[in-house]
Amino acid sequence: MSILYFFLLKLIPPKTAYAHCDIPCGIYDPHLAQMGAHTVIRMTNLINELKTSTAEPPFDERKKIISQISRLTKVKEEHAELVKHEVRVLWGDYFKEEHLKAYPELNDLVFKTLKLASKARQEINIEAANELLENVQKIAEIFWKTKNIQTAKIKSPYPTGGTLVIPKS
Repeated sequence: MSILYFFLLKLIPPKTAYAHCDIPCGIYDPHLAQMGAHTVIRMTNLINELKTSTAEPPFDERKKIISQISRLTKVKEEHAELVKHEVRVLWGDYFKEEHLKAYPELNDLVFKTLKLASKARQEINIEAANELLENVQKIAEIFWKTKNIQTAKIKSPYPTGGTLVIPKS
């Protein structure tokens, strides 16, 4: 069997296969990163909207507030990490050298976006959350441009009141 195998290798040598990821699925989309950034904004706003009076609230009310802040913070941090994950996948698996040449700002944009996602996790900072969304949308625009697809910014249906970058049909 091994002689036949080596004979076939000589007769039909294998070719190197090139793929952009471990499984060349070709399915990439910056939509989840945008959704994650919108969720970070929403959770940050909800945390900031929690009001307590200047008087010390009763213990049961304090427990509710602490629980709500904990839950909102957990979701905010999970979605900031989702943004980081989605941007890293696009960066590591989709974008190629030719994209960097065509969009030289991409390296810095990805770096700053990952740092902003970390900042959005660490802090309750609406400016960082809004900037995170802006950066993710810039990445989305570049992503679609690399596919020669025009984009449009549409009003998002989310309570954040922001926009989404989508491919034009």
